[in-house]
Amino acid sequence: MQQSRACFLAISGHSNGQSLILLLLLGRQKSAKRTFGFFSFSGIISKKRAGLKIMKKAILSGIFFLILGSCGVVSSGTPPRNLDNACAIVQQRPNYLRAFKATERKWGVPVHVQMAIIHQESSFRSNAKTPMRYFLGVIPRGRQSSAFGYAQALDGTWEEYKAKTGRFIARRSNIRDATDFMGWYMNNTKKRNGIALSDTKNQYLAYHEGQTGFARGTHRRKSWLLNVANKVKSRASMYNRQLRQCGRA
Repeated sequence: MQQSRACFLAISGHSNGQSLILLLLLGRQKSAKRTFGFFSFSGIISKKRAGLKIMKKAILSGIFFLILGSCGVVSSGTPPRNLDNACAIVQQRPNYLRAFKATERKWGVPVHVQMAIIHQESSFRSNAKTPMRYFLGVIPRGRQSSAFGYAQALDGTWEEYKAKTGRFIARRSNIRDATDFMGWYMNNTKKRNGIALSDTKNQYLAYHEGQTGFARGTHRRKSWLLNVANKVKSRASMYNRQLRQCGRA
């Protein structure tokens, strides 16, 4: 108020026209201050609202992925700590046991057989891939095969599985989808090659060589593979004993 009076007194000695112009300029300056102040305040509110929206989205996204993770949909790729103890594995990852049991009910493949084969194929790593190949030990030539995920399913076999079962959104990095794939494949092996679902060694050999390769006997010429199959069989027996002892069989 004092500033307004001082401005009015300062221009009172001028002519009426000059006084009017100066008063109008003073009024515009005051109005501009009010206008800019309003937009400045509105900008602060808008920024706060935008920040709240971003925070809300972040919280909802976190909750969403937490729920997916508990269902076994999202996985970090890190395996359980103790892979030599079936009870410790399913205790640390309860969603694994739910997946194994679901596959056992649907396809008839024993839990310990599933676990032993997954251990051999991927060591329970959801994002497992085959090693890279190099030309002259330096130039990358791509991976040894398209095998990926818990069950190390090949691209073509995985696409066939999805088409035959109608599970078009199934993912190899999902434990439930991976075990369901194994149940489907091993049942086809049973039909085509006559191998019992509880026969860990021969089911693994057919899983590794393919049903056609197993029928041709390609595994018989690979002593290293026969040794691996015996190890898978021994691990399945160990897992079975452990699961019975802790009441998870």
